[in-house]
Amino acid sequence: MNKLQRTAEHRRSLLANLACSLIEHGRIRTTVAKAKALRPVAEKMVTLGKRGDLHARRQAVAFLRQKDAVKKLFDEVAEAAKERQGGYCRITKLGVRMTDSAPMAIIEWVDQPAGDEEEPETVAEAEETPEAEAKEEKPKAEAAAE
Repeated sequence: MNKLQRTAEHRRSLLANLACSLIEHGRIRTTVAKAKALRPVAEKMVTLGKRGDLHARRQAVAFLRQKDAVKKLFDEVAEAAKERQGGYCRITKLGVRMTDSAPMAIIEWVDQPAGDEEEPETVAEAEETPEAEAKEEKPKAEAAAE
């Protein structure tokens, strides 16, 4: 297991918080090392969610320490992955962070529940909206009138 240059207590808290964020948001952006350390933890939590019994729920609460995250894990995330036999997470590498050149990645659920938003559109795509085209035509019409 990757120690992430932390004590055992700090590492456990970090992984629990990352797992809760992944459960809540469905996708998080973090370093590659943290994503690789999080994947086995997140997959174990989904396995507990798929079991669904009281003991599994208590084990999940003991690790995650957030009842809302455990409820979402058991109700939504585990239900979406009930047909899958493993491999619940996907890690996609993004490149390096500008500030410290740390390799970054996105970790997300493979079985995203329906209705989750896709990646936000880029700035170039946002500029090609009808409002932007109308603003461009207005100065051209004024220039032609003069």
